[in-house]
Amino acid sequence: MMLRETAWAKINLALHVRRRLADGYHDIESLFAFARDGDAVSLAPSGDLTLAIEGPFAAGLDAGPDNLVLRAAEALRGAFGISDGAALRLVKNLPVAAGIGGGSADAAAALRLLIRHWRIDPRDLRIAAIASALGADVPACLESRTLRGEGRGDAMAMLDEPELAEMPLLLVNPKIALATGPVFAGWDGVDRGPLDGGPALAAALAGRNDLEPPAAALVPEIATLVDALQALEGVRLARMSGSGATCFALFSDAAARARGTCVIRMRWPSYWCLETALK
Repeated sequence: MMLRETAWAKINLALHVRRRLADGYHDIESLFAFARDGDAVSLAPSGDLTLAIEGPFAAGLDAGPDNLVLRAAEALRGAFGISDGAALRLVKNLPVAAGIGGGSADAAAALRLLIRHWRIDPRDLRIAAIASALGADVPACLESRTLRGEGRGDAMAMLDEPELAEMPLLLVNPKIALATGPVFAGWDGVDRGPLDGGPALAAALAGRNDLEPPAAALVPEIATLVDALQALEGVRLARMSGSGATCFALFSDAAARARGTCVIRMRWPSYWCLETALK
């Protein structure tokens, strides 16, 4: 019997960088939301622990032991003393190095699958420790619901945001991979203030993505794309997600999203676009 999980695309509605920490990470404040679409991870019983990768963005990805999906699986297996394996398959539907979760979301989906397959108590505190050790975004992706993240991003508060549920969403990427390290290295170090409390959409609208300027310095297409998204009819919020280069727009209704998608695709036919909605 094959089990399946979606590695839902992560959206940073706002991302405030406050300071650099001694361990090299950054102290951030972010509003995380998740799309209804993403990569797909499936699992079949096996004596060995293996990974196969396919899909439109699979090219160049290594399915070896350094892949974050297999690292997550090995960490979980080791922490709980499990000897069984699993045949994992990743269908890579989302662009790589794109600021929308990527390997973190894939690893989190693998953890959810293996917790079910190996009948591990999902409340066990060792799972959160594994997720945090794998990367700053993995804990949020493991939850895959609207939340506020602070610290490295793994100090989380779950949010009940009915206003955001099913809000039409457009994701656009210029098909330019953008590594997180150089973007953070380009941050100017200026603390521009905290993220507002209160409703997530209002806080996001009053907020910013502090990584957008350094990302746009590396990939100028980002600034042009954000401006174009902001100018579309019916847009509630347009911004770059994470460290880029994916940009997003939230719309008042699905018809406005459809019209906006047509505008973007006509202007940039080579860009990757995904019409979806927030979970």
